[in-house]
Amino acid sequence: MKIIDLSVPIEEGIPSDPPPLRPKVKIITHKEGAEEMSQLFGNCGVENLPEGNGIASAQLTLTDHAGTHLDAPYHFYPTMNGGEPSWTIDQVPLEWCIGDGVVVDFRDKPDGHLVQPEEFEEYFEKIGYTLKEGDIVLINTSAGARYGQPDFLGSGCGISQKATLWLIDHGSHVMGTDAWGWDVPMPVAAKRFAETHDPSILWEGHRTGRIKAYCHMEKLTNLDILPRFGFKVICFPVKIKGASAGWTRAVAILDSDL
Repeated sequence: MKIIDLSVPIEEGIPSDPPPLRPKVKIITHKEGAEEMSQLFGNCGVENLPEGNGIASAQLTLTDHAGTHLDAPYHFYPTMNGGEPSWTIDQVPLEWCIGDGVVVDFRDKPDGHLVQPEEFEEYFEKIGYTLKEGDIVLINTSAGARYGQPDFLGSGCGISQKATLWLIDHGSHVMGTDAWGWDVPMPVAAKRFAETHDPSILWEGHRTGRIKAYCHMEKLTNLDILPRFGFKVICFPVKIKGASAGWTRAVAILDSDL
């Protein structure tokens, strides 16, 4: 068995998100945690700890969309499936979060390209794969190689509403991308809206959840080293009550080494 980590770390100091959304991480060393630990034991005193070493820890300030994460339908809209209350991340069925994985290689698509259903049809015909109920579809875009770089937020293709519905209708309830978002990069969408004043292009992939419930992961990694199919994906999100997403240690499991 081989396990491939599909998750990026939560870290400070890289352009992983727009500036207001970037995580802040404060590492507390063993020496810094000694005083706190001594107080937990009735103020036993730092001198009673081995070499003055206490407990190491970290303090984080971050959104539920930091790092690799799974978006719940509540993130997309207040309602799903045409009017039902949207699930928050703690309500997403865990059965959705484990399934056969298939990689869609769209690295040849230019940044800002909006993927349509026929492009999925052509791709699956080319690789000889038919989607089935419960498959987890992972989109490998040009953004994956640029994670942590200044141009990451503007990289990769996006998935249209029609294409997202196509994936749902063919059995996929959970999908994922190595880009910052499921839709086209926001700078691209903003430019197109300025030109067209068409509100339907804003977050159209995400808004698919209004019509049919689904979840997607963002900021995946290592999709380029996976086979096209023949592996399992496990992507259980952290259970945050009422949240719109959950941090996820997504992994791919292969029966044998690559």
